[in-house]
Order: sequence, then C-alpha cells, then structure tokens
Amino acid sequence: MDTLHVSRRRLAIALAGMAGFIDAVGFLSAEGYFVSFMSGNSTRLGVALGTDWRHAAVPVLLILGFVGGVTLGALVALRAAGQRKVAVLGLVTACLVVAAGARLVGQPGVMLAGLVLAMGALNNTFLRDGEVAVGLTYMTGALVKLGQGLAQRLAGRRGSGWQGWALLWAGLLAGAVLGAVSQARAPEFCLWIAAGWAALMTLVAIRLPAES
Repeated sequence: MDTLHVSRRRLAIALAGMAGFIDAVGFLSAEGYFVSFMSGNSTRLGVALGTDWRHAAVPVLLILGFVGGVTLGALVALRAAGQRKVAVLGLVTACLVVAAGARLVGQPGVMLAGLVLAMGALNNTFLRDGEVAVGLTYMTGALVKLGQGLAQRLAGRRGSGWQGWALLWAGLLAGAVLGAVSQARAPEFCLWIAAGWAALMTLVAIRLPAES
C-alpha cells in the first residue's frame, strides 16, 4: 500500500469497502458461506468432508467460482494492458449487475455465481509484475503487513507504511457493516448498490493515468 500513489491508495480502500459490502450480503444470503473469503469456505469444506460429505457441494462450487473469477479477471487484465483497472472493474460491474438481476427474478444460484466471479476478478485490479500487489477481498495479508509495520515502528524505524494497511482493513470492515445493514433493511436493492459502487469505481479508474 505504501508504494501506491495516493489516488490509487484511495481507490484500493474504496474497493476493499465494496468487497466487504458484497461479502456481508453474500454471507447473509448463503447460510454462512462466503463469496470472497475462500479460507473460510475451505475450512467449511474440510469440516463437511470430515463429518458429512453431502454438505461439501456448496463450498466446492464457491471455491471453483472464485478461482474462475480470478482467472477471467487475469485474462481481461492481460488483454487490457495499461487500462487493466478499467477493464477489470468493468468486468466486476457486469458480474454484479447479473447478480442483482438474478436476485430480482429469484435465482439465488445465479446470484451467488455472479458475486463470487466478481470477487475473484476484483483481485486483479492491483498487479505488479503479473502478481497481486494488493489483495482487496481478503485481509489476512493486510493484517500481517499491519503487524509487521507496527513492529518496525515500535523498533524506531520510520516509513513502515502500517497506516495504509490499517485503512485497507478498516475499509473492508466499514463496507461489511454497510452491507449487513443494507441486506437487513433493503435486500432487494443492496446488490444494485454494489453494482453502482463498482460502476463508480470504474469511472474513477478511467481518470487514473494509464499503467505500463
């Protein structure tokens, strides 16, 4: 995070907030399964395989969908080159529109597919040498960076950059709170909010300088 220009840092925090919003909606809509947190789904898969394999189908499909979203997003990013943020966020927006429409017509399976594809694709927004530079839908790495940065700061070393990782985590947490509130109060509209959020972030990305 500390190596990103301030405009890209703000975009990352806003996108983490969007991911938190969507994951909260997905969690509440899918009986405690996740659309972005695949470590949690992997644990649930392991528990199902160890206790009752008949419950393994949902986490397996969610994990496969997430990997598929990452793959699709990576292919889009490769083709878009210097405009990869715009292209990836456009893809995310399209997936969220499909998910919102599916909920509207009573197709929960299609809704979850759209959400998990969107969250997988989103992680291709910030790349460095073809690798994910900032994970937007999972915070374990960010919290590790935060702890390491705090250690550097406590040791008297400046420039640890822990604040950026703290803000990224806080962004996801705030988005999750908003997602939970929206799901509870306006379940038929909350995914349209997410799709609009993604569309706005796409417009923000258009204004960023092209990347090499």
